Amino acid sequence: MKAAGSDFTLTEAVRPAPGASIVPTTGYRLGRFLDKQSGESIPMLVAAVSRERLLDVFLELVHGLDGVVDVILETSHDSQDGRHKDLWRECIDLPVLLSHLWDYEDVLLNDGCAGIAVLESASGTEVQLDEHKLLFVYADNLSPFVSVLEQHGIPRNDRLKLICEVEHFHATTEEYRQRFHEMCCRLGVAEDAPALNG
Repeated sequence: MKAAGSDFTLTEAVRPAPGASIVPTTGYRLGRFLDKQSGESIPMLVAAVSRERLLDVFLELVHGLDGVVDVILETSHDSQDGRHKDLWRECIDLPVLLSHLWDYEDVLLNDGCAGIAVLESASGTEVQLDEHKLLFVYADNLSPFVSVLEQHGIPRNDRLKLICEVEHFHATTEEYRQRFHEMCCRLGVAEDAPALNG
């Protein structure tokens, strides 16, 4: 679905609420993330990318990580209170992970109750495609990731407004819930991880 007044195509995962003051736009902005547990401030970027390029850009950002990574699948499929679970798999070869992710493009793009993060544990670098279908990168050095975005023609916009910052709705289906379960099984992710605040 094209956003009104924009050439940005939304996925099926999330929609602004009626009257929400946002026109989804392609772009990225830089900032810092404060880890409440450690008190550490981490450089971060967030990007909004139109549906037709979203998975390509995400996977290219992930390519910037080392060869063995950890993966976290985020789910709120069975949540009654807005909380989600983070399901972990440590030490998976990056090429293996990437090959599996292509098989679940439908879930990654269109399931508003599913997200994924890929972590390079040695450096703490993280690349995330969240439930809002926004891209996040947390890294001491963001330059390689900024270069990927700019190569895809995604402009920097420090005033970029994100769909998660306005009232919005998430969408999913029973088919996507089942496909998400399949993806967990394929990746060897445990489904008994504790629930975390979303």
